[in-house]
Amino acid sequence: MSTANLNRSEVAERSRAISVAGYRVELDLRSAVDSAVKTFSTVTTIDLTSSVESTWLDFIGAAVDSVDVDGASIPVKYDGSRIVLRGLGGSNVVRVAAHGHYSRSGEGLHRFVDDADDQTYLYTQYEPADARRVFACFEQPDLKAPFTFEVTAPDGWEVLSNQPATQTLSVDGAQRVTFAPTLPISTYITAIAAGPYHRVASSWSRGELTVELGALCRASLAPHLDADNVFDITRQGLDFYAEYFDYPYPFGKYDQIFVPEYNLGAMENPGLVTFTEAYVFRGTATDEQHQRRANTILHEMAHMWFGDLVTMVWWDDLWLKESFADFMGSLVSAEATRFTDAWVAFAIKRKAWAYLQDQLPTTHPIVADIVDLEAAKLNFDGITYAKGASVLKQLVAFVGRDAFFEAARRYFKAHAYGNTTLVDLLDVLAETSGRDVREWARIWLQTTGVSTLSLDGTDLVQTDPRPHRLAVGIYDYNESGDLVRTERVELDITESRTSVDLPPGALTLLNDEDLTYAKVRLDAESLSTVEASLDRVSDPLARGVIWSSLWNSVRDAQLSVFRYLDMVERFAPAETDLAILSSILTDAQYAVLHYVPKSLRPNVSAGWLETTWKAVFEAEPESGRQLAWARALSAAAAVNDARADEVRSILDGTCPGPVGLALDPDLRWALWIALSATGHASVSDFDGELSKDSTSAGRTAYVRAVASIPDAETKAAAWASATTDGSLSNDRLDATIAGFRSGTDPSLIEGYAAEYFSSLGKWWSERSIEIARRLVNGLFPAAEDTSAVDSWIQANAEAPASLRRLVLERRDHLARDLRAQASNAVI
Repeated sequence: MSTANLNRSEVAERSRAISVAGYRVELDLRSAVDSAVKTFSTVTTIDLTSSVESTWLDFIGAAVDSVDVDGASIPVKYDGSRIVLRGLGGSNVVRVAAHGHYSRSGEGLHRFVDDADDQTYLYTQYEPADARRVFACFEQPDLKAPFTFEVTAPDGWEVLSNQPATQTLSVDGAQRVTFAPTLPISTYITAIAAGPYHRVASSWSRGELTVELGALCRASLAPHLDADNVFDITRQGLDFYAEYFDYPYPFGKYDQIFVPEYNLGAMENPGLVTFTEAYVFRGTATDEQHQRRANTILHEMAHMWFGDLVTMVWWDDLWLKESFADFMGSLVSAEATRFTDAWVAFAIKRKAWAYLQDQLPTTHPIVADIVDLEAAKLNFDGITYAKGASVLKQLVAFVGRDAFFEAARRYFKAHAYGNTTLVDLLDVLAETSGRDVREWARIWLQTTGVSTLSLDGTDLVQTDPRPHRLAVGIYDYNESGDLVRTERVELDITESRTSVDLPPGALTLLNDEDLTYAKVRLDAESLSTVEASLDRVSDPLARGVIWSSLWNSVRDAQLSVFRYLDMVERFAPAETDLAILSSILTDAQYAVLHYVPKSLRPNVSAGWLETTWKAVFEAEPESGRQLAWARALSAAAAVNDARADEVRSILDGTCPGPVGLALDPDLRWALWIALSATGHASVSDFDGELSKDSTSAGRTAYVRAVASIPDAETKAAAWASATTDGSLSNDRLDATIAGFRSGTDPSLIEGYAAEYFSSLGKWWSERSIEIARRLVNGLFPAAEDTSAVDSWIQANAEAPASLRRLVLERRDHLARDLRAQASNAVI
């Protein structure tokens, strides 16, 4: 095993031996503007106390130049990930001078050159353990310390860190910026950003506390940054947390920076929160996109308390921050912003992620057994986030809302700037609620799997029994023909069968209001009602629960994919909730490609294309629904060419498109990529589009469009680029893989299956985990059976556990596809 893959037991031992009083990190980033220079200078000085003579520091970089202990040089012993320290004892000062790599994978210090203006931008991303790619450190969350950063960078750049700058000096035509020390925080939430970023400033005040706010993005995106909207959500969130947490925001300023080629949605670095710049909408955006951004802003803000102020000891308790932040993001959106239907998006989007993850063979408890960093990296998943947040809704119902927030307040005060485990939270919840929360935790946090709820006569049946507090809604037609709730029954169930006395109705909806975490099956009468009148269900959350039930039934091969697609065709055009609409459009496209038998797919894909074509022309002009359908059309047109001529005519302006539809650059590229995948566009077409949109986003789309051309030579070039070109950035790699996988002729890429399986070990050992994961997931071969992947799994029992996990998950997705196709072949 590589020494880079830190394991839980060894860092626990190090934590018992070492305490850190503070770090000083000096970075010289003047070389960043020269793309030929691949490294930067990094110097770390650490004040520490040690009870052992020897330990190690973590660093993954180009070279370690020198190591000093208490001013005396010691021999450099560095294996590429660990620096040996000797001569320790009592209080020590350790200084390490080294060179780190500028990153193109989004891990560590990422360097990006903007194609629009050739400007260079830098930002850091560390979670779970990539601070060691920028400076030597003890890379584990429980060795918290104050950090002082000093950054030398080109003049004219914005230079930012977690704290405000205290001094800026002119140094040989550059600037040297020193920042105030942070409060005690973990290495993975320290942060640096530098470049000619565009900045908008504001502030938030409550009582005597004033927090300076900043919103930043690349200069070329400045016209698209709606900073006022970002600040409105930020203030609403800070107001809510100030009231309910009763612990003043502790980290000084609150900058939010939108950065390119970002691997995540966002990261909760205190004082310098990073976001994907996909949240800077350079074209028309739906209200659902704005809601999603608001949720992310509020999710990251919750981390200032859950995660940054109080941090887990090790990654086993990652849920202590992520589940809470996911829950709070939806709660605060619904209660403090204009997005009052945020729980609808949670029900149909976030929980779908959880249900999918929880049915994989690699599922794990919310409180997971994380033995090493590779396992930690893969546990930022639907269990830790969405299932954990779903279960927290049950917890709030179990202990009561007042007890929940009182527990949070006591938890923050008791453990501020410290580290905790599950037990610390359970103890304070028991204090405030008087409930047996340890038993609740055993059942919900320390088990795996998802229950399925159904009605069998007068019995409510659940698989995989566990306690649920849920509502059952009885819906019937009112005088206007709408399906409205006429009765609501709230009950507690624990056993596999529970006798229930429910009034009659046209539709009986289990888990009404989405109170618990469980899949729901509709009884025969309710399914008939839904098939006839789903668009008449007036409550959006009820519709969300119904669509979720239908989709899970399709995935489980319990509902015909054709019945599902028929409901989508009839009811989706009338769907007014954009979170529901975007979800069912994505699901329908997936169903066509994965659950429809291969022999029937051409006809079904043609029908789906016609549905999207009709809907985009009939939707209200300039509406979010019209844009959602236009995006669905671009996806449908990538697998069926029946409307290729019309799509080209819309793009070249010879035929009018839907009235009011803005053909912004992102939508135009999506349509060109669709034409490319079906063989109706060429490189010359893409060259012409690139001349209109030569931004970095445009160039990335160009890469995908070219790689989508359905010929053997193009696919060979895309495969070679993805698997051998280490200079590809994370975004360009994704575009290349997506282009390689596109199209409807499997013969073009099926010959790469053997090379895929023979290359897995090499990719995992030679690439960073972020890039290797993209290769393993993105290039997994489609197949008519699981024999090839089964052979690899059987022959590679000793492969790294995290690699095996990814392959096992891919195998499970393939097997589910094949089961559904077999089921749907019998019409």
